[in-house]
Amino acid sequence: MKGKLLALLLGTSVILGACGGAEEPQDDASDTNQGAEGETAAGDAEQIVQQNCISCHGENLEGGAGPNLTEVGAKYDKEEIKNIIINGQGSMPKGILNESDADVVATWLAEKK
Repeated sequence: MKGKLLALLLGTSVILGACGGAEEPQDDASDTNQGAEGETAAGDAEQIVQQNCISCHGENLEGGAGPNLTEVGAKYDKEEIKNIIINGQGSMPKGILNESDADVVATWLAEKK
């Protein structure tokens, strides 16, 4: 009985850990004053992508379970990318990022051509 309970708890922990955790607030005052505006947004976009996207799109956005995003800006504009991030498309589920983070990431990805 204890073994089954332990296995259930361990399995649940692994599944919840793989799905990510609670999002940390992005409104840290120390982040908003670093570098030029473009540098801060790019830094934030890369951080958001590292935390939320690389498990499917690969560490260098080369693809994996999700498509290659290294030249996604040549195929989609910023608004189309943001729409995909927010509403999902194909096997990508909706709601991975909030609207603010989706806007930052879409801007960054749209530049990848």
